[in-house]
Amino acid sequence: MYFFDGRIRYSEADSKGKLTLVSLLDYFQDCSTFHSEDLGIGVDYLAKRHLVWVLCSWQIVVERYPKLNERVKIGTSPYEFKSFLGSRNFVMMTEEGEYLAKANSLWSLLDTQTWKPTAPPEEMLKAYVLSPKLDMDYAPRKIVVPTGGNDMDVITVKKHHLDTNNHVNNGRYVDMAMEFLPENFTIRQMRAEYKKQAHLDDMLYPYVAEENGRLVVALRDESGKPYVVVEFE
Repeated sequence: MYFFDGRIRYSEADSKGKLTLVSLLDYFQDCSTFHSEDLGIGVDYLAKRHLVWVLCSWQIVVERYPKLNERVKIGTSPYEFKSFLGSRNFVMMTEEGEYLAKANSLWSLLDTQTWKPTAPPEEMLKAYVLSPKLDMDYAPRKIVVPTGGNDMDVITVKKHHLDTNNHVNNGRYVDMAMEFLPENFTIRQMRAEYKKQAHLDDMLYPYVAEENGRLVVALRDESGKPYVVVEFE
């Protein structure tokens, strides 16, 4: 497993001085980026070959949110490639080895000239060393959206929501969805299912529903088709 060291910054903490879920997600995303860059198959490598990895789904399970100034280790490892899909685990740990959070993710490799899925080049498969699948309770990728929810105010995609691929960064979707959480809702698990990409000036129509202790936010287009579905437990 690939690791880098971190320290919880003031800018990453909530009003109680603990790491936010979105900042945890950003740590994981940065970890996979550092991993690929250190292997020589990062952003520039992909751009030259007209390739991009697009996130299909997240499952993040939090055991404990680290506190401001706490030193942590963030790790990641791919565990499976199947056709154009890649599966990757993540962890955040204390320096003493306590698991703070575990995550599972599924990614799709796209050809940016056709925007169709494509299998990874052989040199990429050789560069990534597969690790055993992390021991955690794996949830289904698909998220069931409850009925009887409410439509909320429209969100317009702004420049600060975009990443280097010029679409909404996966973490920014989760940040938007968290705005609909009830007061004092402690997130122990977050799942996100990404359906399609949103770009600058697109309009997102939030639909929010609760069921059996879980809150689901679907950020949809004008026709009701979701860009992403996020579930909090």
